[in-house]
Amino acid sequence: MGVFSRFLDIVNANINSLLDKAEDPEKMIKLMMQEMEDTLIELKSSCAAKMASRAKTDRTYKEAESAVNRWQSRAQLAISKGREDLAREALLEKKQAKATMEQLKDELVYADEIIKTSKSEINQIEDKLAVVKQKYQMMVERAKRATEEQAAQETLKRAAESATYNRFSNMEEKIDRMQANNDLNKSGFGSLDDKFKDLEEMDDIDAEIAELRKRAGI
Repeated sequence: MGVFSRFLDIVNANINSLLDKAEDPEKMIKLMMQEMEDTLIELKSSCAAKMASRAKTDRTYKEAESAVNRWQSRAQLAISKGREDLAREALLEKKQAKATMEQLKDELVYADEIIKTSKSEINQIEDKLAVVKQKYQMMVERAKRATEEQAAQETLKRAAESATYNRFSNMEEKIDRMQANNDLNKSGFGSLDDKFKDLEEMDDIDAEIAELRKRAGI
């Protein structure tokens, strides 16, 4: 189902209002662009046909104008030769050609008005389409930024998790070494001063581990 049903619907459409009410703005805006582009194709095709018809009428008008001048010259020639009868016939042909020329002139004026209106309609649709395309581009860029921001946040999260894991791993290695030293001290190795240093270092490590767990929410 289309968003618009006729030319005036597109020109008078409140794009922002339509998008605000749409369940899927991106789908809606794509549908708008498609309908506007289809309408433009029809309007341009119609305008081209009118311009072609106008060109044909203009050629016929010029032919009638030439006929008027030709019969005028022939009438003068006939008079100069003493053939008033031929001059009358020539003037009758001139009169008919002139009537045709006047009729075609009116048709050309009307055609110019129609073509001008058609071009104006095309410009209005093109302007509206430009607005819709701009909104679509903004929507695409906004979605792109959101995707990039989400990817950046995930990367930072993974980096933070990796750093926390590495710190825990280092602490575990340090604890293992301390426990090994304690085991050696229990066996009678190491001075009393070394034993107290180990205990003090264990307190520092325990405090650091507690801080890491607090930051990690564990």
